[in-house]
Order: sequence, then structure tokens, then C-alpha cells
Amino acid sequence: MELRVVVAPVFGTNCCVVSSGTDCVVVDAGAGVADAVVRLVDEEGLTLRAVLATHGHADHTWDAGELCARYDVPMRLHEADAYRLADPFGTLSPALEAALGMHRDDYRAPAVVEPFATPGGSVVLTFGQVTLHAQHAPGHTEGSTLYRPDDTVILTGDVLFAGSVGRTDLHGGSGHVMSETLREVVRGLDPALAVVPGHGPATTVAHELETNPFLAAERI
Repeated sequence: MELRVVVAPVFGTNCCVVSSGTDCVVVDAGAGVADAVVRLVDEEGLTLRAVLATHGHADHTWDAGELCARYDVPMRLHEADAYRLADPFGTLSPALEAALGMHRDDYRAPAVVEPFATPGGSVVLTFGQVTLHAQHAPGHTEGSTLYRPDDTVILTGDVLFAGSVGRTDLHGGSGHVMSETLREVVRGLDPALAVVPGHGPATTVAHELETNPFLAAERI
């Protein structure tokens, strides 16, 4: 497995290209990453099998429709967040919409959306030679998901950052549910895992368990 990160110019979203052999998937196609992702995929001779999202916020899905159309692949995300793709700004505050610097008329929704469920909390997704373990981790949004492509790294989206966690004050967020996720899901992750969050620098589960104030037992 190889993982390459393309940082989006809008909000610095970490867009991840996960490949195994000649197959790959894209996770979190934020605004402005499409051209760089196309160059990477084409120059490496990869076959894009799907575009995924850790959750349905616009800064993680904006270029998904363009990539899906170019490579004729589906959009995959948790079923609880699939509704967000039809109206990317509908669940964001006006202030955040303005801060994103994007315009509704420029948005292209993915033509084919294939939501997945997580019975029992997780599911294994296979795309050719690429396998992802998807773990439901709500709180930031209803369908927030952690993706683990192998036993060394986990993509946490806006659930866990270096030194912080995702906000819960937007539509579909819940502080109570986030606390449950941090306690029951994040604290149970293998400490050896490297963490690639939705924004900002990489970290490790071990480092966050030791230093992240939001993971302290008294906070959750």
C-alpha cells in the first residue's frame, strides 16, 4: 500500500490517494485538488476505482464530482452523510460558506453515489487491489468515518487532528456523540498507527493519546 497526500488550496484539506498495485482510491477530494490528483494518477499509471469521503462537508467533497466523471467511478461515503452531496452548503453556516470561497454554481455533484452502511460499527470496502477498513465515528457529522488501508496508518478526517478534534457545532454535529466516539473508537485504536487527519500535520495515535487534551479521561 502507498499513500500520497495532496493538500487542497481551500482550508488545507488533506486529500489522500491510496494505492495498491495499479489500483487506487481518492479520499477527501477537497476544493482545488482535481488537477493535481489527475496528474498523479495518470503519471503513475494508476487505475482510479472510487472516490471516498471521510464525511460530507464541502471542503472534503468539492472536487469529487469532477474526478468521478473523469474516471467514471462512484462516490462512496457513509449513508448517514450521503444527503449532504446534493446541497454542499445546505448544512454549513453562512459564515463558513463565505470563508470557503466557493460558489454554488461551480459545484458538480457526483453522478453516481454508492453509500455504505457500517453494521456493527465497521465494514471492509474493496476496490480492486485496495482494501479499506471503514469505522463509523460520528460526532463531527452523522456519517463521519475513519479509513484504515493497512495496519500502519489511519485516515481520521475531521474526527481527530494533531492536538485537537473536530468541531461539533455545525448541522449534524453532536458533542455528546463525539465524546462517545473519542472514548469508544479513538481511544481503542492501535497506538502504533500513524494518523493522517483531514487538515494539518500527521501524527500518531500514541502521541494523541498521551498529549491531546480532548482525549483525557476527564474530558470524555
